[in-house]
Amino acid sequence: MKVLVTGGGGFIGSHAAIYFAQQGHSVTVLDNLSRHKNSNLPAEAANWNWNRLPKEIKKIEGSTTDTALTEKLAAEADLIIHTAAQVAAIKSIEDPRTDFETNTLGTFNVLEGARKGGRKPIFIFCSTNKVYGDNVNKLPVTEGEKRYSFSDKKLDAEGIPETFPIDGCGRTPYGCSKAAADLYVQDYGLRGWIRSGIFRMSTIYGLNQFGNAEQGWIANFTISTALGRVWPVFGDGKQVRDPIFVEDLIRAWQMFIDKADKLSGQVFNLGGGPKQNLSILELKELLEKISGKTVKINWGDWWPNDQKVYVSGISKAKELLGWEPKISLEEGIGKLYKWIEDNRRLF
Repeated sequence: MKVLVTGGGGFIGSHAAIYFAQQGHSVTVLDNLSRHKNSNLPAEAANWNWNRLPKEIKKIEGSTTDTALTEKLAAEADLIIHTAAQVAAIKSIEDPRTDFETNTLGTFNVLEGARKGGRKPIFIFCSTNKVYGDNVNKLPVTEGEKRYSFSDKKLDAEGIPETFPIDGCGRTPYGCSKAAADLYVQDYGLRGWIRSGIFRMSTIYGLNQFGNAEQGWIANFTISTALGRVWPVFGDGKQVRDPIFVEDLIRAWQMFIDKADKLSGQVFNLGGGPKQNLSILELKELLEKISGKTVKINWGDWWPNDQKVYVSGISKAKELLGWEPKISLEEGIGKLYKWIEDNRRLF
């Protein structure tokens, strides 16, 4: 099978590229390396994900906003893993045009290439919980000592479902651009032009991740802990998410691929769910336990449209895919912390 991974030089994309190459598929990755080029990391770290890809993976430096290049690559693929995106909410406010062109137009270019190619490829789309915007913040929450939780007992027990409304609410330009792309991928799948699976993901974390204050918060705080840096926390630290380890994410994709003919156009909320979630303050406790260090925090104002609580309802993924996370937060964050300690030269 011919596999195209857009954003294949990034954290999630590189994990996906390596996984499918190891399964014996012919893999091509497309990445403009913008995040690496614009980082302040040492050169070795800035290109870590790109350089670590096996030689048998074809690497193309380019952008999904390049219509001709993107359509050509997508037309040749049997499986497309679309991870390429502008992923920072704050940057989307500062530069909404680039956010739109990358997330919405870039996705459209991949979709059109897939449609014109006529192969009806399987299309995995990395969407986000941010498509639900401030509708999540309209839900009553209960404030505890270290976390917020949904006041509605049923919602607290089951999480946000895929049927939760995305209309009539505020969101960042990032949330808008991803929501538009999300709907396009659904439509192309339901029309039978592709076989699409839309994954509205919560926090994804894992090895080879260079997080920062705007994106990759678990990696960022884990790196800061290992290196003795002060944590930058925006808000009160009680906001809750339901992270999953990147290997659990790719396992869900594989389960969808195995059933893609029956499930095309379906949307899945994907995260740790009601049984696997934590607040920033609870992450602080966990990392202090793992590291034996004391974490210091620099407090800042809440980010625009930040969700106090987001926990994925994963019952649909359980029912239709047979999926649920296997790697616990303690195990996964422990692995991440060890990887950082073993690779301190990169930070």
